[in-house]
Amino acid sequence: MQRLDLRQLLSQKLSPQQIQFIKLLQIPTVELEARIKEEMEINPALEEGREEPAEDFNDAQEEEYGEDEYGKEDEVDINDYLNDDEISGYKMQGDRGGDEEEREMPIAMTSSLTDSLMDQLGFLSLDDRQYAIGMQLIGSIDHDGYIRRDLYAIVNDLAFSQNIETTEEEVEQVLHMIQTFDPAGIAARDLPECLLLQLGRREQDQTTLLAERIIHEAFDEFSKKHYQKIQSRFNISEDELKKAVDLIIKLNPKPGGAGAGMTRVQYIIPDFILTNDNGQLQLSLNSRNAPDLRISRSYSEMFDAYDKSDKKDKKLKETVTFVKQKLDAAKWFIDAIRQRQNTLLRTMEAIIKYQHDFFLEGDESELRPMILKDIAEEIGMDISTVSRVANSKAVQTEFGIYPLKYFFSEGIATDSGEDASSREVKHILKEIIEAENKRKPLSDEKIEKMLNDKGYNIARRTVAKYREQLNIPVARLRKEL
Repeated sequence: MQRLDLRQLLSQKLSPQQIQFIKLLQIPTVELEARIKEEMEINPALEEGREEPAEDFNDAQEEEYGEDEYGKEDEVDINDYLNDDEISGYKMQGDRGGDEEEREMPIAMTSSLTDSLMDQLGFLSLDDRQYAIGMQLIGSIDHDGYIRRDLYAIVNDLAFSQNIETTEEEVEQVLHMIQTFDPAGIAARDLPECLLLQLGRREQDQTTLLAERIIHEAFDEFSKKHYQKIQSRFNISEDELKKAVDLIIKLNPKPGGAGAGMTRVQYIIPDFILTNDNGQLQLSLNSRNAPDLRISRSYSEMFDAYDKSDKKDKKLKETVTFVKQKLDAAKWFIDAIRQRQNTLLRTMEAIIKYQHDFFLEGDESELRPMILKDIAEEIGMDISTVSRVANSKAVQTEFGIYPLKYFFSEGIATDSGEDASSREVKHILKEIIEAENKRKPLSDEKIEKMLNDKGYNIARRTVAKYREQLNIPVARLRKEL
């Protein structure tokens, strides 16, 4: 049953100008220049140069030409742009990336791995049939250099796609030829085969032969670092085992990694420059974040001329409306860029105030616990705004370039009653592990006790979490001979 009724609802709306500001705020510096050029291409009323004073459009013009594509009639629901999902965790710990928006990154063009292998295939004396099989095999190589498809599946592909009837034995013969190509270890079907292919190109001395035996006969023990079992199994000395293990771990487990063709490269361009002038911290925006933009004088003059002419002409009135829309869009874009600069500076100044001791010395132990809410309250803005700034911006200091999210971390209680930054705790945890006896690595429980002795009230599960965030393996896998 359908019915009509009246309901009053309160909803928060974002104007197109606010949406434009949000989008400009969250993009990194490397993309800002491209975004400005894009806007200049679609809006001839916007041009480079210092802005000149421009007359505002009066209310009469607003009424006559109506609301345009940037007007209030096009307001959008705020929920479409301020979802909680966009905030990378309430605490913005910097320990883990959030669900950041997928962005196009610069692509570094190099000679691809496939091209290199195809060139090497051309140097072999193959007939048309073998060459087709070789092309199929090269096309089946993953980005890290492995062929993980079963040979019978490749045989089926050749039969269905190229009408070539072959056998697994014939395909394997061509595969062995490709496995002689550079880089060493390419086209292996698993990690042991990849390592054996690389060892096969080395001088076959006693250490190399032992390394091959270990991979052939005791790879499971090797991967789990059960060195005593290997030493007992092969009846070898600890020194012999150490040489063989050192040789194996120097091999490349991903031979295709260096020739991946088109790779995404994230260029880090700092948004802020921070200098220390005799203890006085001075902050400035990267010039690429503060471009000189202005409204085109010719477009302003064009509007004035059309506005004073006969407005009864329908085509002329449409022209005036179009020019006004472009002038409005240019003005709003310039305001959004200016608002972006102001928000960036206010946010960074608040971070510097909070982490002042760190920026003076660059000592991680001086980092204070800091969450998004701390900065949002300091500058009087929403947490989502701070999140957008912190997720994609970086600052250049005398100690290096840091992403802003690096300075956000949770607090760990200490015996003194104060909170220590998780960054500080991680730094100490890393120092403890680096100084440990690698023959008897420290367990998480022992590290927990050592941190507790230093005054940090931390649980074993937190030690394990921080260790994983630092990409440090468990004690068993840190063991060395």
